[in-house]
Amino acid sequence: MSHTFHIPVLGLGYSIDTPLKVARYGISSVISIVDDELIERMREYHTRKEDFIPIAKSATDCRERRITEYLNMVHKIVERQFEKLKNEKFEAGSDLCRYFELLPESSQLKQGYDLMIEYPENKRKHIFQDILRSRMTKGTIDVNIMSKVDKMNFSAKGEYRGDENTDAMIALRAFAESDLESSIVLSAGMNPRLYSYLENFKDFIPDKEGRLRKKIILKVSDFRSAFIQAKFLAKKGLWVSEFRIESGLNCGGHAFATQGYLLGPILEEFKQKRPEMIYALNDLYQSALRDKNISVLKQTQQLLSVQGGIGTSAENEFLLKYYELDATGWGSPFLLVPEATNVDEETLKQLTIADESDFYLSAASPLGILFNNFKNSGIEKQRLQRLEKGRPGSPCVKKYLVTNTEFTEKPICTASREYQNLKIKQLRSLQLTIDEYMEQFEAVTEKICLCEGLCSSAYIKYQISKPKENKAVAICPGPNLAYFSRIYSLDEMVKHIYGKIDLLDKIERPHIFIKELNLYIEYLQKDIKTHLKDLSDKKRKQLDGFKAQLQEGVNYYKQLFSEWPDQTSAKLKGWCEELIASETLLNSTLVSELI
Repeated sequence: MSHTFHIPVLGLGYSIDTPLKVARYGISSVISIVDDELIERMREYHTRKEDFIPIAKSATDCRERRITEYLNMVHKIVERQFEKLKNEKFEAGSDLCRYFELLPESSQLKQGYDLMIEYPENKRKHIFQDILRSRMTKGTIDVNIMSKVDKMNFSAKGEYRGDENTDAMIALRAFAESDLESSIVLSAGMNPRLYSYLENFKDFIPDKEGRLRKKIILKVSDFRSAFIQAKFLAKKGLWVSEFRIESGLNCGGHAFATQGYLLGPILEEFKQKRPEMIYALNDLYQSALRDKNISVLKQTQQLLSVQGGIGTSAENEFLLKYYELDATGWGSPFLLVPEATNVDEETLKQLTIADESDFYLSAASPLGILFNNFKNSGIEKQRLQRLEKGRPGSPCVKKYLVTNTEFTEKPICTASREYQNLKIKQLRSLQLTIDEYMEQFEAVTEKICLCEGLCSSAYIKYQISKPKENKAVAICPGPNLAYFSRIYSLDEMVKHIYGKIDLLDKIERPHIFIKELNLYIEYLQKDIKTHLKDLSDKKRKQLDGFKAQLQEGVNYYKQLFSEWPDQTSAKLKGWCEELIASETLLNSTLVSELI
């Protein structure tokens, strides 16, 4: 890898074409391949009009073809960009020089570039330059599938099209058949049917040298689930090339809270058990390959990275070195980098003036999964306006998140006007107190349309919105974005990550571990409040265990900070004081209040 960080998937539209902006500089990023309508329109935008051949919604296998064609187009454009960049001269201000100047100081390629700059002009310098060019690498064009977003599809006659034609399976097949040599990032938990389907595609199976044309990355939140998922795949001759550990709550997008397990202890467990895990997985993997009559002599590499809430180069460097990681993920801060992502001007403006209170964990997602939301987003304003007019819910156009069959035979979306009207009608028929009714009413109407909202910003930025299309923007930054307060260039953000500049100088910001701890304490407090009226023994036991696990995390951080290299550091003193304050808050959060 040229760089030691990547840009994770950002919603649907925010990173849909990020590789076209950063891959030529060696920066890897991730595209969502959920929405084939968005993908088709972005293909049209980035393809010269005379070369664009549309794939109609009514066409056979349109979803698969749209995704594959788009990925192939991105691949071709990046290849052209990279070759053009490599053929430039080493002149100040050139893209070629920019490539090397963005690299971390620890990179051998960057060090070689710095030496070359000092060389006198002669034949040897040009040979040196050619060597540097030969060792340049592009950033990967990775794709993301939320494993559980796997809508069933039906023919025009209403006949089920089969398990191999659900949304996630088609998206996987489309990636597998594309020209890309990159990775698929599987997130949101295990989908056995989807995981098993990977075995059908030769690019996920190694050649005799152990080389994989397409790799598997699992986004995980703890060691145990990571190991279980990887073993399931290894038994089928499928290797997990990377685990991307994501903070349960201190992240963007959908949030998958653990049972009180904090990021530091999770990373420590991976660090301690990683060799043992790789050995066990390789044993299963080799055995499965032998059953397929495939012999691989070389042990396959397995990377480990972390993402969610990293804000400073010091945190970045510590995570890489202390936990022996291969890379980090930086997502939300790149929403303020127009060169890299697609955020419309109005939303950009709102993000730059936002504070911590504007970013919150919500139940706005129709998936029923916690969702990091932004109070000043266009779609939140639209939701409230619709409530004022007595018209809650959204028209359901795309139907990617239709999962509810409470009132209908065919699944519908809980953010839809249809569902919310039916649910509110039911609530009115029940013998509820005013408080009970309002609590349930707000829970129903909090849902927002993510299918359209997470695409709107890209359409607005590129001025390709359709006349009657909903232009309300949904955005899902992590709480860490509150500390970044302006629009940044790509160079500024990359240099911030590597410590060449400090974009958060003089900004008061809690340490990444303490921020996450506080988010979990707040989460626990809300969970306790929710169950004040009715509590089972099972729930009380779960809450007690959750709190105890958080205390274990606090104890871990106390030990970690006590072993910090610079015990006289003012920052360390501040972290210790914050940790004590957080522990005090945790101790005052009493599950016994529910008895």
